[in-house]
Amino acid sequence: MAPSLTTSAPITPLTPTLLRVAQHLARGLPPKEIGTQTGLSAETVRQYMRDIRESLHCPPRCQPPVIVHRLFATQQVTVPTADRPAPQLRPEDLLLLRAVAEHSDPRGTALAAKLAPADLRAALDQLLADTGAKDTTHLVILAHGWNLLPAEPTRTGASQ
Repeated sequence: MAPSLTTSAPITPLTPTLLRVAQHLARGLPPKEIGTQTGLSAETVRQYMRDIRESLHCPPRCQPPVIVHRLFATQQVTVPTADRPAPQLRPEDLLLLRAVAEHSDPRGTALAAKLAPADLRAALDQLLADTGAKDTTHLVILAHGWNLLPAEPTRTGASQ
Protein backbone atom coordinates (compact mmCIF):
# COMPACT_ATOMS: atom_id res chain seq x y z
CA MET A 1 0.00 0.00 0.00
CA ALA A 2 1.33 3.43 -0.91
CA PRO A 3 2.10 5.79 1.97
CA SER A 4 -0.29 8.68 2.43
CA LEU A 5 -0.31 11.76 4.57
CA THR A 6 -1.32 9.51 7.44
CA THR A 7 2.06 7.78 7.45
CA SER A 8 3.88 7.94 10.75
CA ALA A 9 7.28 7.14 9.27
CA PRO A 10 9.78 9.91 9.91
CA ILE A 11 10.57 12.17 6.99
CA THR A 12 14.10 11.72 5.72
CA PRO A 13 15.97 15.04 5.67
CA LEU A 14 16.97 16.01 2.15
CA THR A 15 20.60 15.98 1.13
CA PRO A 16 22.05 19.37 0.10
CA THR A 17 21.71 18.42 -3.57
CA LEU A 18 18.08 17.33 -3.21
CA LEU A 19 17.36 20.40 -1.11
CA ARG A 20 18.63 22.64 -3.92
CA VAL A 21 16.21 20.99 -6.37
CA ALA A 22 13.40 21.09 -3.77
CA GLN A 23 13.88 24.82 -3.28
CA HIS A 24 13.42 25.39 -7.02
CA LEU A 25 10.32 23.18 -6.96
CA ALA A 26 8.98 25.15 -3.97
CA ARG A 27 9.31 28.31 -6.06
CA GLY A 28 6.96 26.73 -8.59
CA LEU A 29 9.50 25.82 -11.25
CA PRO A 30 8.72 22.81 -13.45
CA PRO A 31 11.39 20.10 -13.76
CA LYS A 32 12.59 21.33 -17.17
CA GLU A 33 13.21 24.84 -15.81
CA ILE A 34 14.91 23.37 -12.72
CA GLY A 35 17.31 21.60 -15.08
CA THR A 36 17.99 24.79 -16.98
CA GLN A 37 18.65 26.82 -13.84
CA THR A 38 20.80 24.19 -12.13
CA GLY A 39 22.64 22.85 -15.17
CA LEU A 40 21.34 19.34 -14.44
CA SER A 41 20.19 16.99 -17.18
CA ALA A 42 16.49 16.19 -17.52
CA GLU A 43 17.17 12.61 -16.38
CA THR A 44 19.05 13.81 -13.30
CA VAL A 45 16.22 16.18 -12.35
CA ARG A 46 13.70 13.32 -12.78
CA GLN A 47 15.84 11.09 -10.52
CA TYR A 48 16.15 13.83 -7.90
CA MET A 49 12.38 14.35 -8.03
CA ARG A 50 11.91 10.62 -7.37
CA ASP A 51 14.39 10.84 -4.48
CA ILE A 52 12.54 13.86 -3.02
CA ARG A 53 9.19 12.02 -3.29
CA GLU A 54 10.67 9.00 -1.52
CA SER A 55 12.16 11.16 1.24
CA LEU A 56 8.73 12.72 1.80
CA HIS A 57 6.95 9.33 1.60
CA CYS A 58 5.01 10.42 -1.49
CA PRO A 59 3.80 7.70 -3.85
CA PRO A 60 5.33 7.57 -7.37
CA ARG A 61 2.42 9.42 -9.01
CA CYS A 62 2.43 12.21 -6.42
CA GLN A 63 1.93 15.52 -8.24
CA PRO A 64 3.98 18.73 -7.71
CA PRO A 65 1.34 20.57 -5.62
CA VAL A 66 1.33 17.69 -3.11
CA ILE A 67 5.13 17.48 -3.08
CA VAL A 68 5.42 21.25 -2.53
CA HIS A 69 2.84 21.09 0.28
CA ARG A 70 4.80 18.31 1.99
CA LEU A 71 8.08 20.21 1.57
CA PHE A 72 6.53 23.17 3.39
CA ALA A 73 4.53 21.13 5.92
CA THR A 74 7.61 19.14 6.95
CA GLN A 75 9.72 22.30 7.03
CA GLN A 76 12.21 20.92 4.50
CA VAL A 77 12.10 24.29 2.71
CA THR A 78 11.11 27.74 3.92
CA VAL A 79 7.65 29.00 3.09
CA PRO A 80 7.91 32.13 0.94
CA THR A 81 6.43 35.39 2.14
CA ALA A 82 3.24 36.21 0.30
CA ASP A 83 3.63 39.08 -2.16
CA ARG A 84 0.01 40.16 -1.66
CA PRO A 85 -2.71 39.76 0.96
CA ALA A 86 -4.81 36.62 1.05
CA PRO A 87 -8.13 36.86 -0.77
CA GLN A 88 -11.35 36.21 1.12
CA LEU A 89 -12.08 32.55 0.45
CA ARG A 90 -15.27 30.69 1.26
CA PRO A 91 -15.15 27.50 3.38
CA GLU A 92 -15.68 25.40 0.23
CA ASP A 93 -12.71 27.16 -1.42
CA LEU A 94 -10.52 26.34 1.60
CA LEU A 95 -11.68 22.72 1.43
CA LEU A 96 -10.73 22.58 -2.27
CA LEU A 97 -7.41 24.23 -1.51
CA ARG A 98 -6.57 21.60 1.10
CA ALA A 99 -7.72 18.83 -1.26
CA VAL A 100 -5.39 20.11 -4.01
CA ALA A 101 -2.49 20.18 -1.54
CA GLU A 102 -3.10 16.65 -0.27
CA HIS A 103 -4.37 14.63 -3.24
CA SER A 104 -2.76 13.88 -6.60
CA ASP A 105 -5.64 11.89 -8.04
CA PRO A 106 -8.40 14.11 -9.51
CA ARG A 107 -11.12 11.83 -8.15
CA GLY A 108 -9.57 11.90 -4.68
CA THR A 109 -9.25 15.68 -4.90
CA ALA A 110 -12.92 16.04 -5.88
CA LEU A 111 -14.11 13.71 -3.12
CA ALA A 112 -11.98 15.45 -0.48
CA ALA A 113 -13.39 18.79 -1.65
CA LYS A 114 -16.93 17.35 -1.53
CA LEU A 115 -17.38 17.98 -5.25
CA ALA A 116 -18.66 15.79 -8.04
CA PRO A 117 -15.62 14.77 -10.13
CA ALA A 118 -17.23 16.44 -13.18
CA ASP A 119 -17.31 19.76 -11.29
CA LEU A 120 -13.65 19.73 -10.19
CA ARG A 121 -12.15 21.51 -13.21
CA ALA A 122 -14.60 24.42 -13.06
CA ALA A 123 -14.16 24.80 -9.29
CA LEU A 124 -10.36 24.71 -9.66
CA ASP A 125 -10.42 27.25 -12.48
CA GLN A 126 -12.52 29.57 -10.32
CA LEU A 127 -10.20 29.15 -7.32
CA LEU A 128 -7.15 29.87 -9.48
CA ALA A 129 -8.84 33.02 -10.81
CA ASP A 130 -9.91 34.14 -7.31
CA THR A 131 -6.38 33.73 -5.93
CA GLY A 132 -4.43 34.91 -8.98
CA ALA A 133 -2.52 31.62 -9.05
CA LYS A 134 -1.15 30.52 -12.43
CA ASP A 135 -1.55 26.79 -11.63
CA THR A 136 -2.22 24.45 -8.71
CA THR A 137 1.42 24.36 -7.60
CA HIS A 138 1.48 28.16 -7.47
CA LEU A 139 -1.84 28.01 -5.57
CA VAL A 140 -0.27 25.79 -2.88
CA ILE A 141 2.76 28.08 -2.64
CA LEU A 142 0.53 31.16 -2.23
CA ALA A 143 -1.69 29.37 0.30
CA HIS A 144 1.30 28.52 2.48
CA GLY A 145 2.50 32.12 2.27
CA TRP A 146 -0.97 33.22 3.41
CA ASN A 147 -0.99 30.61 6.23
CA LEU A 148 -4.09 28.96 4.76
CA LEU A 149 -2.66 25.44 4.89
CA PRO A 150 -1.65 23.57 8.04
CA ALA A 151 1.99 23.44 9.07
CA GLU A 152 1.65 19.68 9.52
CA PRO A 153 -0.07 17.31 7.10
CA THR A 154 -3.60 16.54 8.23
CA ARG A 155 -4.58 13.04 9.19
CA THR A 156 -7.44 12.64 6.76
CA GLY A 157 -6.31 9.56 4.84
CA ALA A 158 -5.22 11.24 1.64
CA SER A 159 -5.40 9.37 -1.64
CA GLN A 160 -2.49 9.73 -3.96
